[in-house]
Parts: sequence; C-alpha cells; structure tokens
Amino acid sequence: MDIFSLPEPVFDSSFSVEKAILRRRSVRVFSNSPLNLSEISQLLWACQGITHFEGFRTAPSAGALYPLEVYFSTGNIKGIPDGIYRYDPFKHQIILIKYGDLRYMLYNASLNQEWVRDAPVCFIITGVYDRTTGKYGSRGIRYVDMEAGHAAQNLCLQATALEIGTVTVGAFFDSQVQQILGAPENEFPLYLIPAGKVR
Repeated sequence: MDIFSLPEPVFDSSFSVEKAILRRRSVRVFSNSPLNLSEISQLLWACQGITHFEGFRTAPSAGALYPLEVYFSTGNIKGIPDGIYRYDPFKHQIILIKYGDLRYMLYNASLNQEWVRDAPVCFIITGVYDRTTGKYGSRGIRYVDMEAGHAAQNLCLQATALEIGTVTVGAFFDSQVQQILGAPENEFPLYLIPAGKVR
C-alpha cells in the first residue's frame, strides 16, 4: 500500500469567502495544466480536514459521526502516480487504492460526461450511511446527504479561491463507481467532482 504525505494546508489567504461565493461557477472545460500536491492537499482539507484536537472537521456532521469518505482519481497531478486515492483526514495523507488512470472508467460510469474524463482530477465523495443511521435511524439518511452537500460546497469554494474550476456531478451508476473505487457494499458514492485549471 503506497501512502503519500500531503503538504500542510494553509489556513489564511487574501481571497475572501465572499469573493469565492461570488465567483463560484460550474466549469466543464479544463486546461491541460496539471495540479500539484499543495492544491490537492488544500482541496481535501477543505472537504473533510480535521480542524480541532477532538477530531471535528471542516464540514458539520450529525452527532460528529463523520459518515463520508473522500477519494480522487487522477491522470495529471505532479508528484504522484496516476490512480485512485483515498484521503485519510486524521494523518492528512492519501492512500493509493488502485494504480493507473481510471478517469475513463468514471467517464463511462457517469453517462459519458466528458468533464469527468478530461479534468486532471475527479474527487469522489461517498457515504457510509450505517455510521449515522445506527444512532438516528432512517432520519440519518437525510443527515448523510446534507453532510455530503456541506463537504462538496467547501471543496468547490476552496477550489474557486485557488483559481481551480469544479463541477458537481450526480448522474452516474452507483454500482460501477463502487467497483472502480473498490469500495465496500455499505459505502455509496454521492458526488463526483471533476476539478482542474480553467482554460
């Protein structure tokens, strides 16, 4: 198992939250420029990073149960091989799950949406509903879906501040994405988020 440490995230910048909200748009055409590990680090931290010594994260979670997992598929990031990676927020590192550029498989699984194939990286947010429904019953399903929205918006706003374009994708075959990720049966894909430099 290959593990890559990530650069420390930055906690302050001259790009305001207000400006990020103003400028955030769905981007479906990306340049060929690669992203770097510092950018990936910042995006992953914004999505699900640890912000408190008790393990609290950047996105709110019902009961602090944290049912989300974050992966990404890459074919164009400086410093790491192409593959599928899973984010470990506790150690702020990424774990290589599968070697190779699998963006084309995600493209097929997402009804041939070109931006999934063409972006340098595609983030995948999954949910393990059992972590939340175990405490909150069927209402926990709603809580997990809400949390995925919080995490995705954090990622998109952080990307905007880094001058990286994103688009959120919800149309895909769940079982195919699960298979590509090698995710367990109780872990369901909720979002694909292609990201890259804007042309």
